[in-house]
Amino acid sequence: MNDTKTASRTAGLGSTARHDAWWIEPATVAIGFGIFIVYATWRVLEGAYYEWGPYLSPFYSPKLAFDWWQWSPAILVLWVPALFRATCYYYRKAYYRAYFWDPPGCAVGHLGGERYSGESKFPLIFQNLHRYFLYLAIIVLGFLWYDAIVSFNFEGSFGIGLGSLVLLGNVLFLSNYTFGCHAFRHLIGGRLNCFSCSQATKTQLKAWQVVSKLNEHHMLWAWVSLFSVGFADFYVRMLATGTFTDIRLF
Repeated sequence: MNDTKTASRTAGLGSTARHDAWWIEPATVAIGFGIFIVYATWRVLEGAYYEWGPYLSPFYSPKLAFDWWQWSPAILVLWVPALFRATCYYYRKAYYRAYFWDPPGCAVGHLGGERYSGESKFPLIFQNLHRYFLYLAIIVLGFLWYDAIVSFNFEGSFGIGLGSLVLLGNVLFLSNYTFGCHAFRHLIGGRLNCFSCSQATKTQLKAWQVVSKLNEHHMLWAWVSLFSVGFADFYVRMLATGTFTDIRLF
């Protein structure tokens, strides 16, 4: 393995002794991220068609309106989940490989070369702010849960529309992603040296085990929640423009 790594660095960018299709994963990630980033940027700048009946697009939640703010209200909110995802441990690996090619894959020639310093120097040292963006993301998640509950309120009466289920499913996926975060897992119990020292630490152990189960599938929740939040916004927009008609299930 050491010979393979040395050979790949010596031969140059993308060179490797591997015979598998290692490039498929970073290429797929680059395309998937690219599509979402283009769509999300367009929707944030559009600043319209984000509300229909009891439904509010997750891109615009919480809905903030100020007389002094003349641009899209989503700009005031979306930076929180955007930075939370951008500094996520899984997403770092994914877009480092997909866009920076540093490295594009194990034992593959990369751009960093021998100058690689990890996240200990500017600008990547700011990735260490991830835990603080987690705290802000949890606050935003609380508003999304409120929006999901409100989506079952049709002019003062309980009802279930397809949009209600879309928003509820989205916030469930986002919760699995957020509370399966590596930083949250450490916050819950990773910093403890003893789980059996008291009743409080035993309770923390149980919570830590639940979070660890979510963390095992963090990559899955990262992608599913990325798709769900984009689809939830798309669905609300289609309703607001009159393109779709919401289906009332109850």
